Amino acid sequence: MASGTDDFNDERTIVGERATLDRPEARSREAYLTVVAGPNVGEMYRVGSGGEIGRSLDVAYRTTDTEMSRRHARFVARDGVVVVEDLNSTNGTFVNGKRVQIATLADGDKVQVGTQTILRFSFQDSLDEQFQRKMLDSALRDGLTKAFNKQHLRERLDSELAFARRHAVPLALLLLDLDHFKQVNDTHGHLAGDAVLVAFSALVHGVVRRDDVFARYGGEEFAVLCRATDKETALVLAESIRAGVESARFGHGGVVIPVTVSVGVASLPEVYAEDADDLVASADAALYASKSGGRNRVSAAP
Repeated sequence: MASGTDDFNDERTIVGERATLDRPEARSREAYLTVVAGPNVGEMYRVGSGGEIGRSLDVAYRTTDTEMSRRHARFVARDGVVVVEDLNSTNGTFVNGKRVQIATLADGDKVQVGTQTILRFSFQDSLDEQFQRKMLDSALRDGLTKAFNKQHLRERLDSELAFARRHAVPLALLLLDLDHFKQVNDTHGHLAGDAVLVAFSALVHGVVRRDDVFARYGGEEFAVLCRATDKETALVLAESIRAGVESARFGHGGVVIPVTVSVGVASLPEVYAEDADDLVASADAALYASKSGGRNRVSAAP
C-alpha cells in the first residue's frame, strides 16, 4: 500500500473565504417572472419596479407569443407587493386559472397571459436566481455549444408551424451541416472538433435574430427556425452564415482548421408541410442537394 496521503486521509483543512450567505446583498430577495410554458419557455424577467409584457418592441418583457396582445398586461411593484393588471388584451390574463382584470400576486402564483404563455411569479435572492437560470439553461440548451437542444426546437417547430398555417404567414427552416467534420475529429482530435463546434455556434448566434431559434440538431448538424420569414430572406440569412463560416479562422492549439458549411432551406408557403416532420424533410432534402452539389453552398427546397 502506498504511504502517501490522499484526499481521504489528509487531516489538513484548506482555509478559504467565508461564504457570502450572511451578506445583506446575498439575502435580498427580488421578484421574478419565469416563463414555464409557451414559445419563450425558460426566460426570466426581473420585475424591478414593473413594466408591460407583450409582443411590442418597446415593452419591458417582450415575448414572441403570437397569441399575446402587443401590450398584454402590466406588472406594478411597490413596497414589496406586485400587482398584475390586464390591458384589455384579446385572450385575457389569468392567475392560477382564474381570469382577472387586476390581482395581487403571491410567491408561486402562475400567471397565464394569452393562450400559451404561463409565467411563474416568485421572490428569489441572487443565489436562487443563478441556480434557476442554470437549471433552465441545462434543460433547454446544448451543454457544449449553448445552442438550443433538439427537443426545444421540435416544440417550437410544432407551435410555429401551426401559427404559420393558421394565419397564412411565411416560416423558414434552415438545416446546417459542417462539411467533412469527421475529418476534423480524425485529423486534429475531438477537442479540436469541440472547439470548432463552439466557435461555429458563436458565429451563428451573432448572425441570427433574437426571435430566431438556433438549435443543435445532432452531432455537427444545426438548425435555424425563422418566424415570419419568406424564402428570399431565409436564403440571404443562409448565405450570410455560409460566407461567414468560410471566411472565419477556426482553430485549436495554434492550428488553423479550414471549415465550411452546407445549408438547406425550406420555407412556407413554397413547400407543403402537413406537420413539422414534413418541413424538416424538405429542409433535409435541400441540405442533401447542397452536399451532393459540392458542399459549401446553399440550396432551397423545390
